[in-house]
Amino acid sequence: MFRTNRIEAFSDGVFAIAITILVLELAVPMVEGADAWSAFLEEWPSYVAYVISFATVGALWMEHVAITEHLKHTDAGFTRLNLLLLMVVSFIPFPTGLISEFHGDATGERVAVTIYGVTLFAASCVIGLLWFHARREDLVRSDVDDRDIRTLTKRLTPSLAAYVVMILTGLVMPFVAVFGYLVLAIFLMVPVGKRRAGGLGQQEA
Repeated sequence: MFRTNRIEAFSDGVFAIAITILVLELAVPMVEGADAWSAFLEEWPSYVAYVISFATVGALWMEHVAITEHLKHTDAGFTRLNLLLLMVVSFIPFPTGLISEFHGDATGERVAVTIYGVTLFAASCVIGLLWFHARREDLVRSDVDDRDIRTLTKRLTPSLAAYVVMILTGLVMPFVAVFGYLVLAIFLMVPVGKRRAGGLGQQEA
């Protein structure tokens, strides 16, 4: 049996570092004069990947907060799953950089977008496993309303199918998949408060 405060503190640090590293992947070629604007605009895949990854990591962090706020304690299994989640989250900057690195290379784009999609899918799976483990092992506080539990359960599962669709799309049309991930990231990030009921929405406000 473990207290949640150390897991929360360590996890918050990893999420913060991962989301900060994302900006280091942004780079503009050193071009002087009028071509500077063109060079800046040509890096648009980097900016799109940054926004997607930032929103995704942010959404994962909010979901992680929602889970830990509902726990009375954790156990060894939860701790190990949490480490697995942090491993995937800290990996996200790598495929984010690949998308901009292989822009313009048809084969490279498909590889980069596929790796990116698999990484996001893995993160979504692990965050869902965290909540599933917490419920199965009776780690959830007894005073948590059943409606809140159902709401959080639904919140953590609908994106999985969408990620699978985008991964398959990326094998053929990587450009479409990238913007699909953008839409999915916005969906996960923006309407959180509206899709949660009661205390769940208040905790993430």
